Amino acid sequence: MQSRSQSSTVVLGTGGTIAGTAATRGDHIGYQAAQLGVGALLGGVPGLSEVALESEQVAQVDSKDMEPAVWQALARRVAHHLGRPEVSGVVITHGTDTLEETAYLLQRVLAPAKPVVLTAAMRPATALHPDGPQNLLDAVHLAREPGVQGVVAVLAGQVYSGLEVRKQHTYRLDAFGAGDAGPLALLEAGRLHTLRPWPAGVPLGLDVIDVDPALWPRVELVSSHSGADGSLVAALQQMGVAGVVVVGTGNGTVHQRLEAALLAAQAAGMKVWRSTRCAEGRVLGKPDDVLPAAGTLTPYQARVELLLQLLAERKGLRPG
Repeated sequence: MQSRSQSSTVVLGTGGTIAGTAATRGDHIGYQAAQLGVGALLGGVPGLSEVALESEQVAQVDSKDMEPAVWQALARRVAHHLGRPEVSGVVITHGTDTLEETAYLLQRVLAPAKPVVLTAAMRPATALHPDGPQNLLDAVHLAREPGVQGVVAVLAGQVYSGLEVRKQHTYRLDAFGAGDAGPLALLEAGRLHTLRPWPAGVPLGLDVIDVDPALWPRVELVSSHSGADGSLVAALQQMGVAGVVVVGTGNGTVHQRLEAALLAAQAAGMKVWRSTRCAEGRVLGKPDDVLPAAGTLTPYQARVELLLQLLAERKGLRPG
């Protein structure tokens, strides 16, 4: 059996700011994402020159434009490479905007025993001091570290579970966190300091998402706020939307007019979950709740989870 140090690591590119370029080196917001291929990104990190790497461009998108078809293709390629005994782990270069959604989906679908490490950048590759090269170097090292497993994300020296990571700042280099859970591990001077167990679980399996993405059930977000009513929910019902995650106030509370519309939609067959717009904390459910609580999931994670559950139900599977 090969050791991780003798094995190959596969780097899959999907675009994002880490592959972005700007006309001037000082421009950190007026750049075009997804301009450089994954091979060029790896070539810009001298510390990787002696590491056994393979690379593949799965997609080239600004992650704000992430689509189910890209998720499907990415999950298939990750599963393919993880199934190769000579591969120690997989690294995915991704945009920051929807990284948390991709990470959550991959962990729930694959729950891999090998590491799958997502990384990204807050500054384009052309910045005076880009953060992408260090993040990519950290990701490759983490994917080759013995004992690491599951889908994780590494950014600014902190490692987060794919089930917990979320973007929580618009601009800072340390833009990511994991709410109350905090990081799984830290990378300090090239050394891994593990704080909590690595992600595990029973995979839903690729079969859950192995259907034409155009046929995936539609799950939308609806926000509760002052003056909210149920007109949007009624419109979503007419559009055939299968599920709604309501972004509630506080502990998942919902405006009474919006709640009435959601209850009617739920009675008619629509799946409805409650989350919160608060950046920290969880929705604490009660035995008499009429709308299920999403617990620790952010609205965006809850949307992915509800989507996966609906897909699993269509296939007659039991989502674990």
